[in-house]
Amino acid sequence: MTELRLVVFDVDGTLIDSQAHILAAMGRAFEVCGLPVPQRDDILGLVGLSLEVLIPRLAPDQSRETHSALAAGYKDAFVAIRQGKDAAAATPFFPGALDVVHALHGEPETLLGVATGKSRRGLDKVLEGHDLSHRFVTQQVADHHPSKPHPSMLNACLADTGIDAARAVMVGDTSFDMEMAKAAGLLAVGVSWGYHDPAQLQAADVVIDRFEDLHDVLKGYWG
Repeated sequence: MTELRLVVFDVDGTLIDSQAHILAAMGRAFEVCGLPVPQRDDILGLVGLSLEVLIPRLAPDQSRETHSALAAGYKDAFVAIRQGKDAAAATPFFPGALDVVHALHGEPETLLGVATGKSRRGLDKVLEGHDLSHRFVTQQVADHHPSKPHPSMLNACLADTGIDAARAVMVGDTSFDMEMAKAAGLLAVGVSWGYHDPAQLQAADVVIDRFEDLHDVLKGYWG
């Protein structure tokens, strides 16, 4: 009997290129609160963290009330920017991403999951827009877990699927993803096209430059 295995993906910066929306929404949130907009690299460098962790890092001198207002403003701006746009076009997948997801889903022994700093609402919009909701058997979002790199999301993925950590892989673009993977005992696969420079992915077991390279990594790991 073939033993099951699990591949868990981050979303923003790994599967989809959402930086335009993230930057626009964050800029609008800071402007509404009358604050200077953070630098692009500062914002993208924190993508993947939950908002309650990300916002205080972007605005460390502001009060808790202002942090809450910024987080709410970001959520509202993100929804407003997305309205009236085709979901698939607004959240384009990186080259090769969809092909790899479909190919892995077609393997009877491979289960797919998601571990993202997005909210449940945000993830649903992405997956529904690309007709991918049924591809991922376990979907972990920021609403129900501590922020990355805490391993809670990946522990939940393992519990949902009943798969041992030694048979599971995390694919992500940030140091937070890699540190989360190591904390949960998963193989950490970094991608070089995301929002963190590959040099920051020091906890990764391997870093790939093309989505197609993931097949060889998994074959080498699982045999």
